[in-house]
Amino acid sequence: MIKNPQEDLTSKGTASNPWSLCTIDQGSLMVIQAGTMDRHVTSNFEIPAASFSLFMMISVVVWIAFYDQIALPLASKIKGQPVRLGLKQRMGIGLLCSCASMVASAFVECTRRKIAIEEGFSDEPQAVVHMSALWVLPFHVLAGLSEAFNAIALIEFCYSNLPKTMSTIAANVHGLGGFTGNLVASLITSMVDNVTKKGGESWVSSNMNKGHYDYYYCLLAGLSMLNFVYFLVCCKAHGPCDGDTENEAENSGIGDHESIDDC
Repeated sequence: MIKNPQEDLTSKGTASNPWSLCTIDQGSLMVIQAGTMDRHVTSNFEIPAASFSLFMMISVVVWIAFYDQIALPLASKIKGQPVRLGLKQRMGIGLLCSCASMVASAFVECTRRKIAIEEGFSDEPQAVVHMSALWVLPFHVLAGLSEAFNAIALIEFCYSNLPKTMSTIAANVHGLGGFTGNLVASLITSMVDNVTKKGGESWVSSNMNKGHYDYYYCLLAGLSMLNFVYFLVCCKAHGPCDGDTENEAENSGIGDHESIDDC
């Protein structure tokens, strides 16, 4: 929001403090990162920084289609019986993909920051470095796979383990988790900023070339792995999934529920 044009804008009409006048593109660290990299696919075509999130949605759609129409039928044909991943297996794979996406982001940011410093852009956070923005695709692909595995399995888990009278709650559990995750993410960012800026430049500085977002992504990767370990503990405490048992019975042509190794 521009309160005072003379103070908030430069002579060229740009924000004098872009982190005070936050644009839509600055709503995501990944968007900011892509904006400082070479986004040209050809000499005449440049991918908008905010459009890279589209690759995550594409990954979700492509993987779901591949998983349902190709992977499962092929595996079932090879094994000679219906094959499917259990709910807990899919949720676990999704959590691991989330962790891997943070590792990929840390690697890309470490490389981007190094190039920016070598090219003399330490004090120019908006400068474009000579590094293709396509390097951010692994993050979006892995994040998409995480969503395809974990989110869908979580919704199925809630529907199969909660009474039908609570189906509305089951449908909104994932949204509640996302909302809580956003709050926790904001808290983590604030804590990291307050702790790391005591020793100099904050890891999450407004100047990405002086900060250490690569360290920040590594921290998130570590927290993701701890979350996965916690998930394994919860799996052991919960026991077999009702949804997996029902689907196994349907696939084998058995009407009564039988115990299966679903984890």
